[in-house]
Amino acid sequence: MSLAIGASQRIFLYRGACDMRRSFDRLAAMVEHELHRDPMRGDYFVFVNRRRTMVKLLYWDGDGFAIWFKRLERGRYRLKDQEQMDRADLNLMLEGIVGNDLRRLPRYRK
Repeated sequence: MSLAIGASQRIFLYRGACDMRRSFDRLAAMVEHELHRDPMRGDYFVFVNRRRTMVKLLYWDGDGFAIWFKRLERGRYRLKDQEQMDRADLNLMLEGIVGNDLRRLPRYRK
């Protein structure tokens, strides 16, 4: 993945299935009305389709919305149980690595 997600930016996962034809305004409305978050805060919002073969990330880039989109040619995305993810969880999901057996070593968290 080539996104530079900062440590202060949060990543939220939309747990339902999303119509991948939706673009900037409709995804931002979903963030506001269904996730109850401010889409212009600078956080990242992850959406997947029903079959879990496509993923979209919506984020505010300071002067406008940006979308990062990926379609798998083979396989499916596995989603975390919680609504909020960290950068490592997102990278593992996008790379197709299931983190059930992985263990996170202690790190400083503010």
